[in-house]
Amino acid sequence: MQLYSVLELLHQDNKLPEVEIKGWVRTFRANRFIALNDGSTINNIQCVVDFENTDETLLKRITTGAAIHIKGELVESQGKGQNVEIIVSSLDVLGDAHPDEYPIQPKKHSFEFLRENAHLRTRTSTFSAVMRLRSNLSFAIHKYFNDNGFYYMHTPIITGSDAEGAGEMFRVSKLDAKNPPLTENGAIDYSKDFFGKETNLTVSGQLEAETYAMSLGKVYTFGPTFRAENSNTSRHLSEFWMIEPEVAFMDLPGNMDLAEDFMKYVLTYVLEHNREDLDFLEQRLLNEEKTKPQAERNDMSLIEKLNFVIENNFMRVSYTEAIDILRNSKPNKKKKFKYPIEEWGVDLQSEHERFLVEKHFKCPVILFDYPANIKAFYMRLNDDGKTVRAMDILFPGIGEMVGGSQREERLEVLKEKMAALNIPEEELWWYLDLRKYGTAVHSGFGLGFERLVMFVTGMSNIRDVIPFPRTPQNAEF
Repeated sequence: MQLYSVLELLHQDNKLPEVEIKGWVRTFRANRFIALNDGSTINNIQCVVDFENTDETLLKRITTGAAIHIKGELVESQGKGQNVEIIVSSLDVLGDAHPDEYPIQPKKHSFEFLRENAHLRTRTSTFSAVMRLRSNLSFAIHKYFNDNGFYYMHTPIITGSDAEGAGEMFRVSKLDAKNPPLTENGAIDYSKDFFGKETNLTVSGQLEAETYAMSLGKVYTFGPTFRAENSNTSRHLSEFWMIEPEVAFMDLPGNMDLAEDFMKYVLTYVLEHNREDLDFLEQRLLNEEKTKPQAERNDMSLIEKLNFVIENNFMRVSYTEAIDILRNSKPNKKKKFKYPIEEWGVDLQSEHERFLVEKHFKCPVILFDYPANIKAFYMRLNDDGKTVRAMDILFPGIGEMVGGSQREERLEVLKEKMAALNIPEEELWWYLDLRKYGTAVHSGFGLGFERLVMFVTGMSNIRDVIPFPRTPQNAEF
């Protein structure tokens, strides 16, 4: 007898006289109908038990959450809601789930409650759909880069440099926390530490990826990054995953082309491979929207948003042009923006980015040539001396999705920018070496994976798109 998944059985066109399946009970009603799920699909398969000929003690053990093993016949369903069902010939309970203790009962649970039970929340339809989408998005990302000649590299998680210059990093140390060695000046002597210097968890793999791009041509890294930012908003995590491609001999327009093609590919992939999950999540969102005031409802459904990105060319607009549009817009003139646009040089907020995408251009937008003083030191300085060849890609409903730039390839200019920001040359000597030995134009971008998963699933809190969220005061599981 062959062991099947729920997904395989639900897509069977023919009756099967003997099937075997294992999974978890979602519901058991009338001592007869088991809704069984094994994680392979959003849908359950109905298993029909002959309760008259089944031991009563066994029936009592078939509770929500129990793991069971079923053998039977796959037949055309006699009821509504499913095409096929299993007539059970034998049933075994592999693992009990006592109903007075099991927290994921068949009722509506708040996301806050489910975060407290993150080890079990994928037993729900919503979170199983989210995590299947997360998995397939990961695969699509690797497939895109592999099919386009990129090499996958693993950048260090422990680092001695701060790629973003933000300074909000988690320290990695073996020193005695209560009695660390001190220098003559009374500072902690990190030369006595495990690595002989102060080290931290990485905030980005970009700088190391650049070194490989300048020898292998096209590379990408997709790994965990860490920020010690004390933020409890719905868009911040202390541990998250970043996708960061770097390409030698590619300028800013080429970087835009790559990012647009990449985003359209991965969204198309999940539309083709996770349609049932997306349909379920879209319906969840539609039901949620009905409870909101009319003014707060989204203009597009979940799948409409994905197609909005896939089907439209991304509009490319300079930061300067965008500021002019925003400054002269009705929301700005009528003081509807929470952060009014008054002068050139300000950093844009989500409300501004969404206005450009959803109201003004009505398509995804790539902003470029940002003021140098609001962007990172490694971005290529333009000839005007005040802007850099940076780009941000803006999506509906979320604002910034991708951030990237043409990297500064000129040694002296890079050294000047580092000096202005008090970044010691000895800390990044190897990064400067790339500009001394065979320098060339090169570019790349970064994409926070959890933000992408939020966009694809419609989840409003970033803690609900990563298996075990790490946030301030929270390192459970």
